[in-house]
Amino acid sequence: MSRTLVLAALAMAMLAANSLLTRAGVLDGTDPLSFAAIRVGAGAAVLALLVRGRVPVAASRLGAAAALVVYLLGFSLAYRTLDAGLGALILFGTVQVALLGMGLGLGERFTALRWAGMAVAGLGLGWLLWPDEAAGAPVDVALMVAAGLGWAAYTYAGRDEPSPLGATAANFVLGAGLMALTLPLWWGAPVTPLGAGWAVLSGAVTSGLGYALLYRVLPRMGVAAAGVMQLSAPVIAVVGGAALLGEDVTGRMLGAGALVLAGIALAVQGTIRSKGS
Repeated sequence: MSRTLVLAALAMAMLAANSLLTRAGVLDGTDPLSFAAIRVGAGAAVLALLVRGRVPVAASRLGAAAALVVYLLGFSLAYRTLDAGLGALILFGTVQVALLGMGLGLGERFTALRWAGMAVAGLGLGWLLWPDEAAGAPVDVALMVAAGLGWAAYTYAGRDEPSPLGATAANFVLGAGLMALTLPLWWGAPVTPLGAGWAVLSGAVTSGLGYALLYRVLPRMGVAAAGVMQLSAPVIAVVGGAALLGEDVTGRMLGAGALVLAGIALAVQGTIRSKGS
């Protein structure tokens, strides 16, 4: 289990780094859609090389690829006004609520503790998303929520993935193809050298390799446990955003984030007890 935890921790650090890299790239003047396109293209190229061109592309993977693109588009656009730490809190708070909701829809048995946890997490997320001039444009908050729903679907798609690296490569190749359909929206938009570099780093390393690591640990940990691990990503992003990008850490972010974390911890503890009973 120790090796799994090390790999999971590395994957979480990479997930958090994506928030910092995307926010930095957009702040530098790179168009968000162009950033997303470069990111998915770089990820597809590097992953295809790692699997030596043997990319298991299949129609059955279109759902995961579409979820990936929804996440990428919403994620990049939202960072026009959201700070890296706040964006990560919204993203992963949405992810956890969505994953718990998926469990409910699939007929998983919910304990009283799990219901209480979902209520607390929902309260914290609602507080975090409540309109506030300092929180970013409402449309960008909504886009980050959409990104969270896309990421939840992508995470769920990898719960039983037998070939993490090959699956991630296929998802990125298909995702790059889907992103090409949005070409008229971003072709010719401004791209700075530094922003392009951050996008390549995000796509090739912290996304491509990070997602492959996540898909590798999911079957060993389960979706719920992996969800708890993902809660470390916004913490890393908040600290990184403050240290590297000079972002403010507000009392509202800390309070709402604490409620979300506590609620998810309660919900997952309820899941563990339910499975053990």
